[in-house]
Amino acid sequence: MTQLDAAKAGEITPEMVQAAKHDGVEPEEIRRKLAAGSVVIPKNRLRAFEVRAIGLGLSTKINANIGTSASHANLPEEIEKLRAAIEAGADAVMDLSTGGDIDAILAAMIEHSSVMIGTVPIYRSISRLFAGGLTCGDLTEDAIFADIEHEARMGVDFMTLHCGITTRTLAVLEKGDRIMGMVSRGGSLMAEWMKLHGRENPLYEHFDRLLEIARQYDVTLSLGDGLRPGTICDAEDRAQLAELIVLGELVDRSRKAGVQVMVEGPGHVPLNRIAADMRLQKRLCNNAPYYVLGPLPTDIAPGYDHIVGAIGGAIAAGAGADFLCYVTPAEHLGLPTVPDVYEGVIASRIAAHIGDLEKGVAGAWKRNENMSRARRRFDWEAMFQLALDPAKARRVRCLTEDKDRDVCTMCGELCAIKTYNRFLDGNPVG
Repeated sequence: MTQLDAAKAGEITPEMVQAAKHDGVEPEEIRRKLAAGSVVIPKNRLRAFEVRAIGLGLSTKINANIGTSASHANLPEEIEKLRAAIEAGADAVMDLSTGGDIDAILAAMIEHSSVMIGTVPIYRSISRLFAGGLTCGDLTEDAIFADIEHEARMGVDFMTLHCGITTRTLAVLEKGDRIMGMVSRGGSLMAEWMKLHGRENPLYEHFDRLLEIARQYDVTLSLGDGLRPGTICDAEDRAQLAELIVLGELVDRSRKAGVQVMVEGPGHVPLNRIAADMRLQKRLCNNAPYYVLGPLPTDIAPGYDHIVGAIGGAIAAGAGADFLCYVTPAEHLGLPTVPDVYEGVIASRIAAHIGDLEKGVAGAWKRNENMSRARRRFDWEAMFQLALDPAKARRVRCLTEDKDRDVCTMCGELCAIKTYNRFLDGNPVG
């Protein structure tokens, strides 16, 4: 029985209780929303960790992408990135490794992770072939499903699978006039496979086979946006929407099979279209949890895309996005470093919290109120504890000349709060 099966049967599982406690809601609310498909709890039945629920009415969760490449494969470094992501507050980590010993890397990630782990199985399939001097054309349909089942057996909690790349949606893409074409690695690899084999996407054609694997291990499907726009100039074109319609249909099939499912969203969207995009996805995909990268409302800030992503992410979360995939300063430039990972998670957490304020998520407003009250009374310790990044707040404060006084170095005795307090007490200076 999967979490979805249990929810539909009226059963509250220990995972539902745990997820409810984290979000400050009743377990019955989690069960009810999980049964409806508007909430998921990504947890492979072979793993044990403190779960998080993703979806409607809950705090916006954060994912961090890490992993090796063919050019740079260093397992100890990836473990450090994993630790940095968790320390910064990530709720999930995706191992996107394409270089080195991919099995050993994923096994280490799962072993060291206290949060949910996601993957993109097609990366394993193609990377193995490339390492052996073969090409995408040498990949068989059975090998694709074998790799998916292999990663499920290893303990992966959720998987990005590009099931919406079909002969029909690719035909829509080819008739369009995109600048960037396809920017999804998994989506483009699937499209290449289809072209070389003259076949339909096996993940779509044999979706029931995929559902059987996911159901066996209670792996949550994350339906990948293979036709997402890679520039704001391509946003909301026919190809993106054609794929989204397919994904909505697959959401319904997944739920009927007792398989938890969420949908991935676009990476690059103009600011004034982000909120509408969130609402459109929810309508077409029957309120499935929405997992978005960024989104990025401008394309011209390489080196600062974590800031761009936080701006877009705050609007997306406020308009209904449930799960934000972080963006680091290295986006579009190279693999993120350990500091990049930490900074990317914090930027996304800021965006998520702003979105939670807009959505009225339990506890979000109170935390801001408590911070303001702590500032009013110069309670530095309380401010540090309430900060999204307590370590940095404490570090910055402790480097100032006024660290042991009830003022900051910016204002000193000209502090507006101190002046206002004197005003209230009737003891003005001067």
